[in-house]
Amino acid sequence: MKKYLLIISLAFSSFSIQASNLINDERVTDQKNCFTWVFTDYASWRSAMEKKFKRKIKSDEKLKQALTQFDSRFGKDKFDFYQNNLSCSTFNYFVDGNTVKGYVIKPKVSKGKLPVLIYNRGGNGNFGGVVFGSMMHNLFPIASEGFVIIGSQYRGTFTKDSSAHDEFGGSDVNDVTALLEYIPKIKGADEQRIGMYGASRGSMQTHLALKQVKNVKAIAAIAGASDLLKELKFRPAMERVYSHRIPDYDTNKVTELEKRSVLNWVDKLSPNIPILLLHGEDDKRVSVNNAIEFADALSKNNIPHKLVVYPNDNHGLMKNKDKANKELVNWFREYL
Repeated sequence: MKKYLLIISLAFSSFSIQASNLINDERVTDQKNCFTWVFTDYASWRSAMEKKFKRKIKSDEKLKQALTQFDSRFGKDKFDFYQNNLSCSTFNYFVDGNTVKGYVIKPKVSKGKLPVLIYNRGGNGNFGGVVFGSMMHNLFPIASEGFVIIGSQYRGTFTKDSSAHDEFGGSDVNDVTALLEYIPKIKGADEQRIGMYGASRGSMQTHLALKQVKNVKAIAAIAGASDLLKELKFRPAMERVYSHRIPDYDTNKVTELEKRSVLNWVDKLSPNIPILLLHGEDDKRVSVNNAIEFADALSKNNIPHKLVVYPNDNHGLMKNKDKANKELVNWFREYL
């Protein structure tokens, strides 16, 4: 009897795991609910962050300030709303022999199929990886407006596999385009209405990905560099990133940076894919001139677009986050 109960229990557990998978594809492995571990509830997450802050902050007053800022940015009400209304999973998938980590977010309830947004993160390697906090701050607000969001961490991120190397706009672009294969396997996702957007380095990924795929209907670029070579004059520190990430950089610097700079091939962009550009005027990481000059080139080549520059704002558009999110939502609602 106990043997049969064990079999039934294991079968039920297996069914529960399969039923919770947001992507129904055997090539996708290790799907895990985002709202687990310390993220089971807000109190647990906040407690974990408090312990983390205490390791770095010795002043009680500064610790209190850090927790106040944490509550202001996130907060229990927001957390509970997203947990009640969104499904979110992380997963592994395979590209070019590499195990790559990804994530998918979608509303729990919808009246019909929802448009899909492929999100391309910024940063490089583990820096800028999409952790729970960045999901809640950047992606949950968009998904809750009626979108399925899927994204890649890019190869070499959150892994000890030394052979998987983020090439900053090289072979890692395949990690983005491979996501399109899984969109039809997401219940409630409309594979006929796909958009793509990226922040910072993710803007470059977006433009490079569109060289390979044809079924994306609209895109958006947030604080992206359109001319990487020229951008080095604005932020010379990026040389270290390029040298470490980009293959053959030392011998082919100009060629490799030009290949990753959309301003060099604006005339090859499709006039049927509208582009939204959002940028902070006081961005210290990527000059706002990238967006301004790119918009001018788009106009000259009759590429439909919209440029929004936020005065006195930074790289993350922290002062205008709600406005920027509204721009994104309205843009993709119009064109998807």
